[in-house]
Amino acid sequence: MPADQRLLLVHAHPDDECIGNAATMAKYVAAGRDVTLVTCTAGEMGEILVPELEHLAADKEDRLGEHRRGEIANALAVLAPGEGQSIDHRWLGGFQRFRDSGMKWHDDGYAIPADDIHDNAFWAADLTVAADYLVEIIREVRPQVLATYDPFGGYGHPDHIQAHRVAMYAAQLAAVPSYRRDLGAPWEIAKIYWNAMSESRMRAGLRALRDAGDTTSFEGMDPDGPLPPFVTADENLSAAVDAQEYVELKLDALRAYPTQVTTDGPFFALSNNVGSTAWGIEFYRIVKGERGELGEDGLETDLFAGV
Repeated sequence: MPADQRLLLVHAHPDDECIGNAATMAKYVAAGRDVTLVTCTAGEMGEILVPELEHLAADKEDRLGEHRRGEIANALAVLAPGEGQSIDHRWLGGFQRFRDSGMKWHDDGYAIPADDIHDNAFWAADLTVAADYLVEIIREVRPQVLATYDPFGGYGHPDHIQAHRVAMYAAQLAAVPSYRRDLGAPWEIAKIYWNAMSESRMRAGLRALRDAGDTTSFEGMDPDGPLPPFVTADENLSAAVDAQEYVELKLDALRAYPTQVTTDGPFFALSNNVGSTAWGIEFYRIVKGERGELGEDGLETDLFAGV
């Protein structure tokens, strides 16, 4: 039987889960809660930061997806290090059922779909077909809480946007008793959240970087100027999961993605200058459900509050 409290996360590519939710996942696994992660693609179109692995790129051997399959397994093992601990990981529809769609940058600094995409690209997937795979998982796992991207996918990546659409649609379909009885008994998710990043925390972090003389991390971002769309105004935040004691696990999990994340990159620079609060407190916006007990800052401290 599943644990009494069960969290489901839906992400587009390997490593996305660590950037936004790794500390939350580590904290909840350590507390004995069930954590299930669904990854929608294998990240085949990702940029490769390790020169000796460039032959895996999509325009060469096209084997990056298989490599990132190993990276995510290593990362999730880092986040569940205790005896008997594990994170239940699923590929939407099975491994490489959907392919990373790739992206390009808009002149205004956000991601948009690439000019050409693979026939099996996730961005081009039929929404109902993709959602049905998730409906089956929802009805099996029976999570009380779902966390995924906002409608813009944080920064516009087409796969993030599609993951948001699939997650939100599947959550609705899974609760309908007469819908696809073959996919399991109906289950309604009590609380749904979108991942978020606190504007005040981001500005404070940028200010610390600039004061330390770092002008390259998060290049172009001014602590007192406009911020990218993945940053959320504090007034729109609903929950803050304080998992600072697990921030080193989060950073170690990010290190498990050498093809995608560099140890001298902005994530580690921010952590070095701001400390564990940089990545050890993860923020969320509530979409469905009633907020539970609030902390001193007016935010929930537990995504399961009130469940």
